[in-house]
Amino acid sequence: MPTSHTSLVDRENLRAGIDAALTRHVAHLRETALAISPDAAPVAEAVERMITGGKRLRAAFCYWSWRAHGGTPGDEREQAVLRAGAALELFQAAALFHDDVMDDSSTRRGLPTAHRVFATRHQAAGRRGEPRRFGDGVAILLGDLALVASDEEMAHALATVPAPVARTARAVFDLMRTEVTIGQYLDLVAQTMPWGDPADDERRARDVVRTKAARYSVEHPLVLGAALAGADDEALAGCRAVGLPLGEAFQLRDDLLGVLGDPSTTGKPTGDDLREGKRTVLVARALARATAAGDTDAVDVLTRRVGDPHLDAEGVAVLTELLVRTGAVAEVEELIDDLRRQTFEQIAARAWPEPARGALVALAHAAVDRAA
Repeated sequence: MPTSHTSLVDRENLRAGIDAALTRHVAHLRETALAISPDAAPVAEAVERMITGGKRLRAAFCYWSWRAHGGTPGDEREQAVLRAGAALELFQAAALFHDDVMDDSSTRRGLPTAHRVFATRHQAAGRRGEPRRFGDGVAILLGDLALVASDEEMAHALATVPAPVARTARAVFDLMRTEVTIGQYLDLVAQTMPWGDPADDERRARDVVRTKAARYSVEHPLVLGAALAGADDEALAGCRAVGLPLGEAFQLRDDLLGVLGDPSTTGKPTGDDLREGKRTVLVARALARATAAGDTDAVDVLTRRVGDPHLDAEGVAVLTELLVRTGAVAEVEELIDDLRRQTFEQIAARAWPEPARGALVALAHAAVDRAA
């Protein structure tokens, strides 16, 4: 992530405040788990590992939107905003625990995923039952624990703000969580369907991008921060107009990095999305271009090998070459550029004061112009 993002998260006590809230929650979870049983200690440790580090991008969008809509550092509402940011991070952790199981991912941020860690421990200890089922089950429970924690943290945040502000903010948070869950379902369904009409394939891919990633990563955090500042409906609509195209661009960049990124930077093996059969805009565009060109060999390779869990490095290289050769990579870059342009036009239309305007511009660049 560019330096600008790091500095923005570190400014005005943002990262320290978020991390302090997360540390308190992990300490409470560990205390509760150990009071229930000493055998439960590993679950608190696993949640702590998941929330350690991370970009804090969603929390940063929330905080700087709060500042853009009148929030003042050090006032009585700052702790509410920081705790809301912590709630976003805990929800992110829950989503990642569950997502890694559904995608059968092997690494997260350069480390083994939780379900793989617990499956390995199960096998090493010579316990009864299938290690994979045990690991998957534990990771699902870890996601549930993080989800409970996110709800608790948001409840604490909203307890300190006026009731109308709390109602608006809560509605944003609840909608975000519902959309992400439905988006995950749409993603799972899409992966089970045969490739069909290219326009339908891309529509499904864009639906997943918007519901599972775009609104959750950028739009809702922006709206949540504005809501906590007491912004009116027009201002909230302005945040949505900025957040949706930026969130789409953010996820499309992720899709490109999943194929073309450096694993040492992204923290995930190159080609995982191809092995998992992710129905991305990138693959949909490649199929559309190959079909239009009458390149039946390319269509066959794409439809047969995207989603092959045994795809090796050579197979990933073949598919990557096709994505580039068909022009799909270039088209997705053009789409990102168009969404970036829409984002900055919408930011220019907002009467956001400095330093919040500059911070949000820099965050927008960091979300799209990145290598991880």
